[in-house]
Amino acid sequence: MTLTLARFAAMLALCLIMAACAQTGPPLPPSLELPKPPGDLHATRKGSRVTLTWSEPTLTTDRQSVRYLGATLVCRNQETEMTACGVPAAQLPAPRPVAKAANPKRPSQKKSSALRPPPEIYTDTLPASLQKPDPAADITYAVEVLNRNDRNAGLSNRVHVPAVVTLPPPNDLSAKLTEDGVVLTWTAFGTSQPQSAASPANAIRYRYRVYRQDKVSRKDAIAGEVPAPTDGSAPVQFTDSSFEWEKIYVYRVTSVTIVQRPDSEVQVEGDDSTPLQVMAHDVFPPAVPSGVQAAYSGEGQKPFIDLIWAPVTNSDLAGYNVYRSDSNGAPVKLNPDLVKSPSYRDAAVVSGKTYTYAISSVDVRRNESRRSEPASESVP
Repeated sequence: MTLTLARFAAMLALCLIMAACAQTGPPLPPSLELPKPPGDLHATRKGSRVTLTWSEPTLTTDRQSVRYLGATLVCRNQETEMTACGVPAAQLPAPRPVAKAANPKRPSQKKSSALRPPPEIYTDTLPASLQKPDPAADITYAVEVLNRNDRNAGLSNRVHVPAVVTLPPPNDLSAKLTEDGVVLTWTAFGTSQPQSAASPANAIRYRYRVYRQDKVSRKDAIAGEVPAPTDGSAPVQFTDSSFEWEKIYVYRVTSVTIVQRPDSEVQVEGDDSTPLQVMAHDVFPPAVPSGVQAAYSGEGQKPFIDLIWAPVTNSDLAGYNVYRSDSNGAPVKLNPDLVKSPSYRDAAVVSGKTYTYAISSVDVRRNESRRSEPASESVP
């Protein structure tokens, strides 16, 4: 009996010791599982479309890993200081859960990066009723991420986009290839937009921006900009000379609304025109040489005729061809290879004849110009 009591006492003491070791503090309240509001919301506007991006929350407000996300509310209003979402502009469905790593204790850097949720993206269409001719007007956006019980911890960071009106894109963009470049033309309409009476003069200005895309590399470049005409409808022309020949380009034109504010200048692009493809095939010869002069020399030496002319300044010039004719026939090209400098010596002359010369220029793509005005010289 004594042995049994002793064993019972020992077991009771052991249980008390284990219970004391397990008790590390007061019991914690259950987590509310409220996703931490995003702090990296970003907004860009083009025409009537506002694109929002943000990171999906991975932690709750009590620093626990998020186990489940509910819907996301897209909040939009015209108040500078948004304190509540109100009626959301959109409600996005809950994102799909991301698969966890096989060994969450020691995930490799590569796996951790691969499992990071991609940014959330939503494009909001800005109603015409919210677009105003006031340079100071803004639209404010925020998002609220809900949990499974449709509760949230508040709004994300707030972002602002100008509420200014943008112009419609050109609907008659056309192109003509010339030796000076690609000449684009279109009709501007609707450029006379009213401004707020309280706005300073030139607080809102409009320009047209021309984009050029290399069809092969898909690389975009701004070819240039031109001011929008101030009247309601007028033709606009722009010449692009900064491209490379023998490539295919896709052009598009968009309006740019420039908002001048007391401390900054804000630009809002409108919608793009329909893309227009142009094959920049060079069939245009360089300039025709001018000022050709011929001079005979030969006393006391073998006779020859020296030719000089004004240099052609085209950037793609490859050289010149020299043509000679006499009374016996049609012009004949004298040089087997292109002449690189604006001069030439003809040593194959015969006494008693008169020679007539003309010069043409040739570019790197073998486009040849018309021949110059002739110059004649006699050999005694």
